[in-house]
Amino acid sequence: MYKIFKHPLACAGLVMILMMMLLALCAPWLSPYDPNAIQVKQILLAPSSLHWMGTDGLGRDVWSRMLYGSRISLLVGLVAVGISTLIGVILGAIAGFYRGWVDTVIMRLVDIMLSIPSFFLILAVIAFLTPSITNVMIVIGLTSWMGVTRLVRAEFLSLRQREFVLASSAMGASDVRMIFIHCLPNSLTPVLVSVVLGIASAVLLESGLSFLGLGVQAPQASWGNILTDGKEYIQFAWWLSVFPGLAILITVLGYNLLGEGLRELFDPRSNHTR
Repeated sequence: MYKIFKHPLACAGLVMILMMMLLALCAPWLSPYDPNAIQVKQILLAPSSLHWMGTDGLGRDVWSRMLYGSRISLLVGLVAVGISTLIGVILGAIAGFYRGWVDTVIMRLVDIMLSIPSFFLILAVIAFLTPSITNVMIVIGLTSWMGVTRLVRAEFLSLRQREFVLASSAMGASDVRMIFIHCLPNSLTPVLVSVVLGIASAVLLESGLSFLGLGVQAPQASWGNILTDGKEYIQFAWWLSVFPGLAILITVLGYNLLGEGLRELFDPRSNHTR
């Protein structure tokens, strides 16, 4: 992992991610105000020394809401990708190891899921559920596992024919042992890249759902619903749109840079790998 620090893209992405995570973890100490405290006498104040990012239409401090919103956005990304990765690894391992009709059934399911636009599928599911952070995490996770499944399946198809797996099978090792001890640890490199890039997509999805009112609900702060509040005042309260937009940009860009950097580092044909 030390090679990350020698790769400019990966290093820049890692710095952005760590910065956002540090702000999220330290939100209770860095927040000067209660993020949900309504102050009718301080409505739509421009950024100043008292309110670094101004206030919103209810007089709430935007800096405080941004800090607590970072917790929501990053939590959704991590949990949702954790769910999708777990499902994808299990299904991909089963498909690649057993092949035959098992592989056919799982991959046809993947094809069906991929044929449905993911954002509209999420919107359709969320519409039948109560909008909440828990539902958002679960729905994003349950609709985003297909890429990981394909990656793990491809790795297992290759590993299944390797000498050490064939030798383990000849010695009477169980399928569970061959899958989890011999194959799975050797197939996780591309999954790591997929996970990093998947977190960026999950953060964008959560922000989009919250912007549409189908994600995190007020008064709980998230970058998406801060943007929603800002659209009503965009002509004269620019800070309500600019700051959450920049936060989303930095976070997504950070994960994308780290993911692309890891992809180059793990690619044996890349000049960065030594």
